Amino acid sequence: MKNFNDFIKELKRQIAKPLPGIEAQIKMASSKRSIESELKAKHIRAKKGAVLILFYPYKNSIYTVFILRQEYDGVHSGQISFPGGRFENSDKTLINTALREAKEEVGIDVSKVNILGSISRLYIPPSNFLVLPVIGTTNVRPDFSADNKEVKEILEIEFYNFLDEKNITYKEIRVFNKLKITAPCYDIKGNIIWGATAMIISELCEVLKQ
Repeated sequence: MKNFNDFIKELKRQIAKPLPGIEAQIKMASSKRSIESELKAKHIRAKKGAVLILFYPYKNSIYTVFILRQEYDGVHSGQISFPGGRFENSDKTLINTALREAKEEVGIDVSKVNILGSISRLYIPPSNFLVLPVIGTTNVRPDFSADNKEVKEILEIEFYNFLDEKNITYKEIRVFNKLKITAPCYDIKGNIIWGATAMIISELCEVLKQ
């Protein structure tokens, strides 16, 4: 627990500093997305959303939770992502969005989540979402429960895997159920994490490396 508390204390300190933003995110971009186009895309017509990056102690290490999405007729079908989704009118803030979606998708008790802050927003062109990654912590591993309608599987991954550059590779990935692209990704024991989620992780890793 001491290592976990030290990790969280340092993370909170680092995200309070100026963030690396798009320069860190773009390292894991799945296409030639320019900084200029990313910044132009952050307009009022983009749908607002949020994801929750939840850290918790588990197996004498530090873990975070992901979901494997169900297959469906949509741009994020079958992808691994953080719990999250669209901002609703009932949400006071995007932090509320992240917590509500995490409760719905993986069944966490949001009353036990401590919010540290957030990192840079990321625009996702295929779904026209501008997403805020919210960082939260719990002192014990949550009792997860998947919403089977949206979540095929809950994935718990030791976070230090993402700091090991040996786990970064390129894979041929099928998108829109037919188009294939070669994209940078994290390959964590066969779990392929790419696209917007990988870009968010890239910035988070850059923050921690500082």
